[in-house]
Amino acid sequence: MSRVHDALRKADPAGIPGLTSPASPVGANTPVATVEVGPFHGLLDQIGDIVWDPAEEGHLIDANKPHQAPTEEFRSLRTRLNHLQGIQPLHTLLVTSASPAEGKSFSAANLGVVQSHLHQNLTLLCDFDFRRPTLHNLFRIERSPGLTDYLQGKASLPEIIKHVAGSNLYIAPAGSAVINPLELLNLNEVRVLMDKLPSIFNWVILDTPPLLFAADANLLATMTDATLLVVRLGQTTIDAVTRAIQGMSHNNVIGVVANGASRAELYSKYTYYQSYYYSDKEGDEQGAVEGVAETAPADPD
Repeated sequence: MSRVHDALRKADPAGIPGLTSPASPVGANTPVATVEVGPFHGLLDQIGDIVWDPAEEGHLIDANKPHQAPTEEFRSLRTRLNHLQGIQPLHTLLVTSASPAEGKSFSAANLGVVQSHLHQNLTLLCDFDFRRPTLHNLFRIERSPGLTDYLQGKASLPEIIKHVAGSNLYIAPAGSAVINPLELLNLNEVRVLMDKLPSIFNWVILDTPPLLFAADANLLATMTDATLLVVRLGQTTIDAVTRAIQGMSHNNVIGVVANGASRAELYSKYTYYQSYYYSDKEGDEQGAVEGVAETAPADPD
């Protein structure tokens, strides 16, 4: 598993279209919203549960192993994002890359997992990469019904969203293969989703195709609050990142996630931390250090 270096810069709140926080307190002088009838009304009560059974090769963060080095990296990213959310409207987050094989799906999935670890932090992870969907494989769930089926009117919203039992994590897979993904993303239903889902979920995280290989992420960025750009150390070029950002119709990139640190770098950063944590457990310290080293393979996406 790769180490993630987050380099978030503070964005101008006025420059990012936002949505109202779902946790707004209701007081005596606060107008009560009317009950909405439609696919979003009572959504959480209609969603079915799935078990947590991720693919081993996906290297998703395990809540039962909270002290592994990669977990701490994603927690750090989560902390920065949650701080930004406290000072500006930030609920829909698009995760993409300039080119394929830089780790966008890996980063989106693990960010969604660590966000869901916080109490009452409902997180929806959406696979909007209709061209090369990955999330259903990472979580070992069915690809369909999913988002493409919903957008075509073939499935309801509760049918396509899955809840990981005992957690705050919800997953919307990509759905059935389509020959016109960009035309599907231009439907008004996509914008309605981005407008309404933040009233239910604290975070809506979108995994999308790379910016330089399809226009999908460019279009979706105009409907979301912010974009995280994933780069791969030793692979992604400055020219590729520059062209990707300059090509965006709406540049709402708030930060960069650097993927692909070496195992030695992970080892050196967390050896002291792990040694301290396990100092009173005979025989466990060596196993903890080896565990960090073993979970740093190259990520395919």
